[in-house]
Amino acid sequence: MRERLEQLLAAGRDNALLRFGLGNACLKEGDAAAAALHLRQATERNPAHSAAWKLLGKAWLALERPQDAEAAWNKGLEVAVKQGDLQSSREMTVFLKRLRR
Repeated sequence: MRERLEQLLAAGRDNALLRFGLGNACLKEGDAAAAALHLRQATERNPAHSAAWKLLGKAWLALERPQDAEAAWNKGLEVAVKQGDLQSSREMTVFLKRLRR
């Protein structure tokens, strides 16, 4: 999956959805650094992509950067609430509560 997405990226098909998919694949493979890179790109290309913010926070946390994780989840929560994305807003609320303990 990751290889195919990287091929699309190399072919010039760079967009928020592709970066989100790549970030998700990298995170699943345990490559949090690459995940953070792609998910940052996804949120830059589409700041309203709440799921990208959610995964970006997870990547930052895996990289032991809790302040960055908190910032990503706060932004993602703001976006999710604006869009009525209840699932993402609930998840990020839980992540933030755990992080602040």
